[in-house]
Amino acid sequence: MVVQKGGNAVFSETTEFIGAEHLLAQRAVTPEVGQKITDMVRRYEEIFLQKGVDMRGMNPTKGNIQGGLTTIEEKSLGAISKGGTLPIQEMYEYGERPSKKGLTITDGPGFDAPSLTTLAAAGSTVMFFSTGRGTPLGSPFVPVIKVTANGSTYEKMNDNIDFYVDLARKGNMAEVGAELYAHALEVASGRQTKAETLNQDLYNGIFIIGPLA
Repeated sequence: MVVQKGGNAVFSETTEFIGAEHLLAQRAVTPEVGQKITDMVRRYEEIFLQKGVDMRGMNPTKGNIQGGLTTIEEKSLGAISKGGTLPIQEMYEYGERPSKKGLTITDGPGFDAPSLTTLAAAGSTVMFFSTGRGTPLGSPFVPVIKVTANGSTYEKMNDNIDFYVDLARKGNMAEVGAELYAHALEVASGRQTKAETLNQDLYNGIFIIGPLA
């Protein structure tokens, strides 16, 4: 909806693409952009391999396992679906400001605070943060709308969650999308997010670029 109305949308967290990057590359507007996407993911994988960790076919994260995910590829399929279905216009490096209209990707880590800083550096004015387990973190730079479709998480942490995607009650994604879009307009116009009202927006993280020790 943002793109269709002439706005820009950007998503990130490169490590969340591993095993599904070919699907993103297929949506690229040119083969060159698609190659940038696959190269970007491979660059992260090479760092893991240097440390003796092969990310594909495994699931190293305790929270993922407890949530029922079996492999990184399975997690990535869910992660990239949150980036929508529109063509991907460009892939940008960490810290770059997108110059093309439409849906783009910016390279960035999968950790909560640095990923939010990545999107802020890319020029985002409102962020959507989908959370299954209920992380309350916001950003000091840009308002962060916390979204969940997990009923248990919303029940336990509704004071931290801005928007509950309740498909059983609302019926379809188009209706939910319209409500979420309207909510984003309110936030862009000054409505405070839960993270702001709770002072959960004071911490940021900057990703380290270059060789890792």
